[in-house]
Amino acid sequence: MTFAVILTASACSSTSSSDATSTTTPAVAPNTVTTTTEVLPSTTVATTQSAVPPAATTTAAAEPATMPNVVCMNLQAAQNAIQRAGVFFSRSEDATGEVRSQIVDSNWIVVSQTPLAGSPVTEGQAVLSAVKIGEPNPC
Repeated sequence: MTFAVILTASACSSTSSSDATSTTTPAVAPNTVTTTTEVLPSTTVATTQSAVPPAATTTAAAEPATMPNVVCMNLQAAQNAIQRAGVFFSRSEDATGEVRSQIVDSNWIVVSQTPLAGSPVTEGQAVLSAVKIGEPNPC
């Protein structure tokens, strides 16, 4: 393998235009220095071994939480209660079937829940059906 290093040095000229007569300093010719170094391949291979074997990795299944009773709570309070129980991913849906998005959770009231209160629940299993506050509901 061959590597080349090229260094270039140059100077700039300057021109003064403040007089009617101007003087120009000639530019210096650039100097170039080239250095070539040949690198021979190495036959030595460096290896590293750890005296301590890597720790075994085990993934424990998440313990199911107990689903709280969140019916008749506003949707935000219901989600907070489920999170306090240890489940951080729950879903909500429009109980009227109109497929409206629940943008401001505190403007919705939970009218049914899956799973039922007291049942085991894990991430993604909690589904809360809600209607907008002020719409007909059993609460």
